[in-house]
Amino acid sequence: MSDSVRVGVIGAGAIAQVAHLVVLSKLEEVEIVAICDSDVAKAQALARRFRVPDVYDDIEDLLQFSKLDAVVVCTPNHLHEVHVVSALSAGVSTLCERPLALSAAGVERVMAAQEAANVPLMVGMNIRYRSDVQAVRSFLVGGELGPLRSVRGYWHTFRPSGIPAGWRVRRAQSGGGAMFDLGLPLVDLALWLADCPATKRVSAVFAGRGGGIEVEDMGSVFMQCADGHSIFVDVSWRHVGPHEKLAVEIVGANGSAAIAPLAVFKEMHGAPVNVTPPGDEVHGDPFSSSYRAEWERFLQIARGESPAPGLAEQLMLHRVMEAIQNSARSGREVIL
Repeated sequence: MSDSVRVGVIGAGAIAQVAHLVVLSKLEEVEIVAICDSDVAKAQALARRFRVPDVYDDIEDLLQFSKLDAVVVCTPNHLHEVHVVSALSAGVSTLCERPLALSAAGVERVMAAQEAANVPLMVGMNIRYRSDVQAVRSFLVGGELGPLRSVRGYWHTFRPSGIPAGWRVRRAQSGGGAMFDLGLPLVDLALWLADCPATKRVSAVFAGRGGGIEVEDMGSVFMQCADGHSIFVDVSWRHVGPHEKLAVEIVGANGSAAIAPLAVFKEMHGAPVNVTPPGDEVHGDPFSSSYRAEWERFLQIARGESPAPGLAEQLMLHRVMEAIQNSARSGREVIL
């Protein structure tokens, strides 16, 4: 691979526009070679905006003619699996926006394709790369908060009622509603912070708008992990308030931590002491900075400088998400 990594962007939707193309255009070691989308006019407009030389409307043409080192898959959820498999089969290192697939079975198919192709694949979980999250992770890995007791995550956004969100409200294309959109990355984060423990029990409740909307617009889940700690996640697309709410709280036997804003406290000499690292708060836009850090990690993987994360945690995540959906559907606790 040359010093400059040749990247193709598959999908010209919102996440490509506001995250990936913005970050990639500022990375000196990256050359954005082409954008691929079935909506050629939209892809051409983006190509002009970010000075990308080529546009394709077919992923197979992109992979055949663009001489790519890497791609990022930014298409609607139901296309992730097939597009990732196509890229891997073409021998191209692949970064896939979450989710990797719509089901655990889909993740297993991707895992088989990745093993056969022996090509790097990484799933984009950008929240992991926030500087405040990284700081909290270091306290947990170092055992400074003691044995983990609980993780609580909240993500509330506002989407006006009566304005459908396209493919996101069609279950066959999205895989689920607010819990799959906002809850999946929070569940992933909670499991990752806890070093991916096995989940024993799941109890979930969803609420939806109806009116032809096929998916939930809010939901809550309580999970009990095999090592004894608990995870609670609450999400909503219908949060009516002054701003979006994203927060994670961690409780250990000897301390606690939170993100947004970053705060870390430890019990020392019988009293709570603020040990928040100075200067580790998120500067500027945490959204953009997390995607930049994610890309820096992926480029190391694409160059062969660092191993890709294993996909077993993605399989476990999707099995947990299926248990969450089954619990909400049945109104009963699910035991894994």
